[in-house]
Amino acid sequence: MHLSPRSLLDLADTFDLTMVGDLKGAAVTGVAVAASHVHPGDLYVGMRGAHAHGASFAVEARERGAVALLTDAEGLALANGSGLPVLVSPTPRESLGAVSADVYGTADARLTLFGVTGTNGKTSTAYLLDAVLRHLGRRTGLSTTAERIIDGTAYSSRLTTPEAPEIHAMLALMREIGIDAATLEVSAQALARHRVDGVLFDVVGFTNLSHDHLDDFGTMPAYLTAKAALFSRERAKRGVVSLDSSWGRAFVEAAEVDVVTMSSHVGTGADWQLTVTDEQPDRTYFSLTSPDGEYIESSVPVIGAHMAANAGLAITMLVSSGIPLSEIAMALGDDPISVYLPGRAERVSGDRGPSVYVDFGHSADAYATTLAAVRRFTSGRLFILCAANGNRDATKRSEMGRVAALGADVVIVTDHHPRLEDPALIRAALLDGARSAGSGAEILEIASPEQAIIEAVQRAREGDTILWAGPGHLDYRDVGGRKVPFFARDLARAALKDAGW
Repeated sequence: MHLSPRSLLDLADTFDLTMVGDLKGAAVTGVAVAASHVHPGDLYVGMRGAHAHGASFAVEARERGAVALLTDAEGLALANGSGLPVLVSPTPRESLGAVSADVYGTADARLTLFGVTGTNGKTSTAYLLDAVLRHLGRRTGLSTTAERIIDGTAYSSRLTTPEAPEIHAMLALMREIGIDAATLEVSAQALARHRVDGVLFDVVGFTNLSHDHLDDFGTMPAYLTAKAALFSRERAKRGVVSLDSSWGRAFVEAAEVDVVTMSSHVGTGADWQLTVTDEQPDRTYFSLTSPDGEYIESSVPVIGAHMAANAGLAITMLVSSGIPLSEIAMALGDDPISVYLPGRAERVSGDRGPSVYVDFGHSADAYATTLAAVRRFTSGRLFILCAANGNRDATKRSEMGRVAALGADVVIVTDHHPRLEDPALIRAALLDGARSAGSGAEILEIASPEQAIIEAVQRAREGDTILWAGPGHLDYRDVGGRKVPFFARDLARAALKDAGW
């Protein structure tokens, strides 16, 4: 990537930053918030974190090639003697997005930007939107929980939404190589922590809202407010809101920008109406009708009406960006939308034996939706392997267990990412919820996820279905703060093979 150096003196003047040290003649070509990620020519941003202040690593940043430090008063004292000139802001995190946009020159990115938020379905909607864009012949960029893809080249993801410098660097690269459109998955935490500051989306979309992340936001109204920040005038030009969740109308009221609505439910009064016309184990058909009666018929190559609804939201967002519905219909033709959704209702079994799906569901609402989808094609028993993440919203765990027991015949409670929590306590909350359902479901506790899938496959028969909820696309588990290699899809396939399937 080729960027014009940005004068630090000009940067300080533009953002009213206090200068400490000699900045005369100094210029930056990038921004980094972790010393280990610094490249020569970068402005290193040292901020207070959960365990340490980033300015403590200023010497490491200088050794890696940083030319200056942006920090607060506390960081200025910590970085004394680092040898770096310093720009001081009272709130460096709040300055980070605008500074990054300035350094990377992304104020005019010259590409169409889409943003997707919501509790569930963000990743799937982003992938589907990107897929339709590619059907239309566009060169695309995609940033999701699962991965980042720029013009067909995939990169790993660390956060649902990257830090502001990474986003702006990514947009600058996309602009340089001629990307036409980019789609970003945007979390509530990213909005609250200023990760998308300095980005103006052409169209933003809202999938749904359900119980999650109350450890961060406290109440559901506060959680909605955090997500609705994406629909502010400083972040977006227009929006599309799904009315499929009970919070949809409240979200419309909270939006500052003009919005249109979409729903797959009857009687919501949505502008755009999606109807599921047929469901198969490997494909879901739908039609989507516009406010003036124009419609499109298509399908997604995955199970579940909720996936068709995600596609409907994506298509409505594309039309809101100025692409005619007729052009989208012509590009899609009679084939399903060509998309691979990693770890989203992903079938990993073969034609014989029990069906096994891996799904990145980590809320009660996600459990209910996916269990209902696979139940439609299950002639035998329905198993769910479920777990909850440690050091995350603990208030949802009991409800996750209860919903699992209401929707499945066999519930196996296991571990996923205990992180720094006692995994036995996490499992206990899920088990209490499952037992409270009074549904008659068989309830088992198997701590090891490797053993849990083996047990499920050994118990299952032809016609049964196993939903492994949680592991999704990931290739590790976070145990005690350490990443342990873990491949859910491979483990499921190995268990099937060992069982003779």
